[in-house]
Parts: sequence; structure tokens; C-alpha cells
Amino acid sequence: MPDPATRPSRGRPNDRPLRRGWTTGACATAAAKAAFQACLTGEFPDPVTIRLPRGQTPAFALCRTAREADGAMASIIKDAGDDPDVTHLAEIVAIVRPLPKGHGVSFKAGDGVGTITRAGLPLPPGEPAINPVPRRMMREALEEAAAAHDASPDAEIEISIPGGEALAEKTWNPRLGIIGGLSILGTTGIVVPFSCAAWIHSIHRGIDVARAAELEHVAGSTGNTSEEAVRRRYDLPDIALLDMGDFAGGLLKYLRAHPLPRLTLAGGFAKMSKLAQGALDLHSARSQVDHAFLAGLAEAIGADEPLVAAIGAANNAAEVLALAERDGLPLAMHIAERARITAKNTLGSAPVAVNVLIVDREGRVLAETQYG
Repeated sequence: MPDPATRPSRGRPNDRPLRRGWTTGACATAAAKAAFQACLTGEFPDPVTIRLPRGQTPAFALCRTAREADGAMASIIKDAGDDPDVTHLAEIVAIVRPLPKGHGVSFKAGDGVGTITRAGLPLPPGEPAINPVPRRMMREALEEAAAAHDASPDAEIEISIPGGEALAEKTWNPRLGIIGGLSILGTTGIVVPFSCAAWIHSIHRGIDVARAAELEHVAGSTGNTSEEAVRRRYDLPDIALLDMGDFAGGLLKYLRAHPLPRLTLAGGFAKMSKLAQGALDLHSARSQVDHAFLAGLAEAIGADEPLVAAIGAANNAAEVLALAERDGLPLAMHIAERARITAKNTLGSAPVAVNVLIVDREGRVLAETQYG
């Protein structure tokens, strides 16, 4: 279940190496292990050490602890390092209640942790939004603690995140049918700053949910303006709207293996120009608008020599578009067609019909291709 970070909530440092952080799954595991050990011994280990899926053994300082009538509570403050993660500095709380031998480990969503309501995610509807890898990490942590004290690892683990329901409004969770809060995530336990893995993961889960709902048509948009234009144009439900951002490749490559009948790609002139050039990562740090490409395309579709020269010398894509519109040159339409070709080439033989919308900053549709 995805919780992609809002980008960027904290500035990206450029004067030192980026510091890695811990996933909500790692923090929940540490809190659960500390609470369970307190149930066994009456003492909370502080710091508490856990083992991550790749073998690392980090130690976490505890924030709060308490003994309860039927168990114990411990919490960890999540440190996401230098990643602009929406859950940075959130408190991850675990309440552990021992169960009779043979009951196994069960999971419960506390305040601020979501519950799944739609099919297509890694766990079925009705389950707490605690992903499979964090569940496995918590089970293994309890088994380790139990073995050290000749005890049974059977317990209920309730995870909560104070304020998590409000934070979840900044994520994909409401759109994917995860209600009531955030997800407990992480496949490695480590947050790599600015890796964008959570965003791409969320695109994939959005496709999974759309497929499970048997939708015929989804749209990937580069931003809010293009998404609103698509919503108005096609009257699509929220679960059909995929916040593609700059990750056209992440969306198209996943659809190649997990196809849906129809895809609309929508964005501004500059980002769609990059896609038309063949770029699949549309971020300004990783691809640039090629003015020579735009000038050559303008010449191929009938622009006169002064306009071709002006496009080649333009300061930015917005100026290129203004020049083309001034002279009545349908450059946006040809960019949209080229972008559609890039998308189809990336999809390969997948049975996905694609069209492309280019919109301006006010959401006006400048170009719209046919499906193909």
C-alpha cells in the first residue's frame, strides 16, 4: 500500500552526501519488538535492535513506553533522512498484546493507520494497511525475542500513527481505497533519499487497483492541471487517474506487463516534448527539451525559415509554443503524435490503446490525438 511522499516538503541538500532514513515498516518493527520484549521481561530495550531484510541490524531509540493491563506500548519517531517523506518525524506506535500459544501473530490498524477497502493491493479488503514485508519483519522480530526468553511468539500487534489520517490525505491512499490513515511500508527497511521508489510503487499499485476494478480506461498525468483536464474530458473516476508525475517510463513499462484497454497520457507542452523525443523520465534534472528537435519538427510540418530559426533560438518550451501558436503552426499536435509513438513503442505488443493530451497552464487542451 503506497504512501508516496509529497515532493518536496524539505529542501534537497546540495552541500553534503544525502542521509538515508528508515521506513515506517522498520520503525513499526522496532516498536513492536520493544513492546513485546517488555511483555516478556518487564523491561523495554532502549535502544532496540532489529534485523532488516538484507541483514543490516540498526538500533532505534524509543520515544514513549507504557505497560498496559494486557500488553505493552512502545513508539519510535521516524527519521526519513534527507528524503522529503510525508511521514518524516511521525510517531510510529506499537501496542503488543500476547496471545495464547498457537494463535500466531495478528495485525490491527490503530489510529492513523489505514484499512484496505478495494481489491488489487497486496492484501485483501478489510485488512490493515500493513504491507507484507513489514508484517514478516515484525513476526521475525517477535520470534527472535520469544526464542531468547523461551516464550511463545503469539501476539496481536496494533500499529498506530498519531495524525496519520490527516497525513494520508497527502498520499495516494484515499484514491486507492485505503481509508482512515497511512500504510506501513518498506521492502528493505531503508529510505533512499530522492530515489522516487515510493512514487513509482504507487503508480504500479494504482494500475493494480484499476485492473482489479476492471476499468477500461486510465489516465497518467504529469500534474494537477493536466489531471483536471483529463477528468473533465473523459469523466473518469478517481481510481482511473494515475499521478504519473515525471515517471512516464514507470507507468508504461508496468502497463506493458499488466495491460488495460485504454490509456490517456496528459501533460504540458514541455514534458510532452520530452516524451516525443523519446525520454521516459521527464524530470528536468534527467531530460531536457531539445530545441533543435523542435525546430526540425517545425520545419518538417511547414514552418518558414524565420520561424524555424526563432524556435531553435527560443529560451524555453513556452516561448516555442507561443511562436508556433502566433504563426498558426500545429506544433503541439505533432508533439502529441510523436509522444504517442514513444508510448506505443515502450508498450510494445501490449494490448493498450493510447492517446495523448497536451494542455496549457490554465488547463486548456492544445492537442489531442486519436487512440492507437
